[in-house]
This record gives sequence, C-alpha cells and structure tokens, in this order.
Amino acid sequence: FYKVDWLMVAEPEAIAAVAPELLTTGSLAERLGGGKKKAAAEEGHFGRKVRRTAPDPMVQFRFRVQDRVIGEIGPRLNRTSQAEIQRTIERCLTEALSAEGILLGQGDRRRMVKDIEAEVYGYGPLQVLLDDSGINEIMANGPDHVYVERQGKVTLSEVRFYDEEHMLRVIDRILTPIGRRVDESSPMADARLPDGSRVNIVIPPLSLVGPSITIRKFSEQKFTTEDFIEFGSISPEAALFLAGCVWARLNIIVSGGASSGKTTLLNILSSYIPSDERIVTVETTAELSLWQEHVVPLEARPPNIEGKGEVDVRQLVINCLRMRPERIVVGECRGGEAIDMLQAMNTGHDGSLTTTHANSPTDVISRLEVMCMMAGMNLPSKAIREQIASAVQLIVHMNRLRDGSRKVVQVTEIQGMEGDQIILQDIFVYEQQGICLLYTSDAADE
Repeated sequence: FYKVDWLMVAEPEAIAAVAPELLTTGSLAERLGGGKKKAAAEEGHFGRKVRRTAPDPMVQFRFRVQDRVIGEIGPRLNRTSQAEIQRTIERCLTEALSAEGILLGQGDRRRMVKDIEAEVYGYGPLQVLLDDSGINEIMANGPDHVYVERQGKVTLSEVRFYDEEHMLRVIDRILTPIGRRVDESSPMADARLPDGSRVNIVIPPLSLVGPSITIRKFSEQKFTTEDFIEFGSISPEAALFLAGCVWARLNIIVSGGASSGKTTLLNILSSYIPSDERIVTVETTAELSLWQEHVVPLEARPPNIEGKGEVDVRQLVINCLRMRPERIVVGECRGGEAIDMLQAMNTGHDGSLTTTHANSPTDVISRLEVMCMMAGMNLPSKAIREQIASAVQLIVHMNRLRDGSRKVVQVTEIQGMEGDQIILQDIFVYEQQGICLLYTSDAADE
C-alpha cells in the first residue's frame, strides 16, 4: 500500500564500480542526485527513512483533498464540530473531483471520505482498527508493519502508514489531549485514548524500526463474572468464592503475565465492593472502570519538559492514605510502592486490591520482596516476609494459554509464616488434561 525504503550513502569506491558518472564535484546531495532527479517529496538523509511519492494516483488525490480540508479549517479544527468537518470534506472532495475530471463510484467515494475523516480528526490508518470490536490489541512496528490481536492470535494487518512522519502526526494526536509528549529527550510515553484504551509509544532513537505504537483496546462491553464463566476463564465455584472474599474484605493480589487479563479480573473483583464504601484507585495510566459512585481515581503524572513535576504511583499511594479510603485499589505494583501498599493493608485498610506481574503465586512472594527492597529501605528479608504474610490473604493467578484463552489457573491462600518461609495453600487449581487437535478439510485430504 505504502512503501518506505532505506536510503543509504554508499562508499565512493562502490559508486565508482557501479556508476562512475555519479562521482562529480559538488555536495553529497548533488553527487547522489547526479544519476537521477529525486521526487519533490523526497529529502536525502544519511541512514534515515525518506518519504516517497505515493504510487497510487488516487492516494495522491486523497492527499491533495486532505491538505485542502486542513487548510480551510486550519486552527479552528479543535473548535469545529464533527458534522461541519464532514460537510467541508464532502464539499472539498466534490470540487476536487469536478476540477480534475475524476469519476468516482459511490463506494469509493464513501471510502475516501472515511479515510479523510480519519486523517483530519481521527487516528489515521489506526482508526479502522480501533473501530473493529473484534480486535483486542494493535501493535505498529514502524510504518510498514501493523499487527493486531484477534481472539488471542496475532496477525499482520493490511494497514500501513505513509511514512514515519505520518506516524508521528498520529502519535501527537494521541498525546496532545492528555498533555503528554515524546521527543528525542523523552522518547517513551504512556497514554490513554478517550475510551480508556491503553497506549504505549516509543520513538527513535530507542526504537530502531521507526516509531512504535502499542494499543491495548478498552472493551466497550464491561465484562462480568457471568462472561468469565461463559468464556471458561473461571469456574462458578471459584467465582462465588472470590466474590465472598471481596465482601469479607480480604486483601487480594491478582497476578499473571503480560496480557493475561489481570486488569479485567481486577475490574470484576472491584465490582463486588459495596456501593456505600469509599474507594480510591491509583494507576499509572487510568484503566479501571468501577460502577460505584463514591470513587476517587488517581493517576500518576510524568515529568514535564524541564524534568520536574513528576508524581509517581508511590506518592499517590502514600497520599491516598490521608483521603479516608475504605478500599484502596492499585492498578499495578511494579516498584517501591509495594512497601506502602503492604503498610496500608496492615494498618486498617482491609479489602485492598492490586495486581502484579508474576509467573506463579510463589513468584508473587519473591517479587513483592524484591519490590519492597526497591523502595530503598534496608529491611531484612524476614521482616518483609512477615509484612507480606500479615497483609495479603489471597493470590489469584491468571495465565494466557497456548490457544490464546485467558484463565484463572490458581487461587492460593497465604496461611502465614513457618520459620523464614511463607506457607501457601492452593484452594482452586486449573489443570489442563489434554490438547484438542482440529483438522481442516484440506489437511484431511492431504
């Protein structure tokens, strides 16, 4: 669809062996341009991806209409209604088709209008993927490779960006509304879309394939316990048990690997909290969506362009203790905030919930111990383990299986200390008893 190639500068000896006519006097750009004239849209940069003229004439035409629309709306874009933008696009497209004598069918016209709308006030080529409810995750590795996850399977999509500059414009559109930025001095950022979808962005020089965009889509449908049972992610007995644990104000940690469904399960567990309790949530990027009214969501803030003003999760956890919470829900413990979370659980804030990355309930204990050490306090291991054994009563471990399904594989109780070791006891365990092989008709014929 769009093609971006590498433009590399060869050594003089290599040029002389292949095309001696290129070895003329003048600047490097002039010598490189001696053999052929560059397209007007290209600029020569050593070792950088360059922008090439779109090969499809209709793509070039769409770019001209798009530039005309943006030129007419200009700085009024943020104050212009979507309906007015659509009328402007329709008018500019009609005038351009008439002026250039192009005949366009109704289907192609609607598709072009939709593409221009996505570029003007949407998220460019990603908009069609964001609108697809069957896609769970979007992963753009540079302009040419955009992968999507459907039903646990990752596949390469047909969506392409025009070039890296095109990607950077989409990234700017994602970050600007929430007051965040990326540049060479700060090439990474976490963000969220208006619907709550989580976004991670990495740009060069950290990303060697061009800008990288990873979007974890936020489902419009709020999953419930019944959905989890229907999907086979949890048994009815385990779901009823977890609901009772939340009502009984047990401190629970949800663990699992990346994209295993920890946040989704945390949302479901939080739904069991009674509506008359005050809840304070703390997250790096807001993802939780609770139905209760008495909720105070807190979100960490990155440093500004001067490197100041950062508010991390640990500071928010400490501050929320002064907000008279009856329940504290931390989106994820990944650093020194773990020690403050354990202190809160041990000082009257029962019924707190959080998540962490780990491969098993046993690893959760080790990870909590390491994260407490990351707080910079010289605490002995036994003291930290005693805090963990006293603060946490239950670990719920989720796993993403080979077929892409996500399941609660262990519900484990922390029974206390025996010597220097924390004693764990499994209450529910998911056991895989076999593998089901499905053969297609083509495979059967072979």
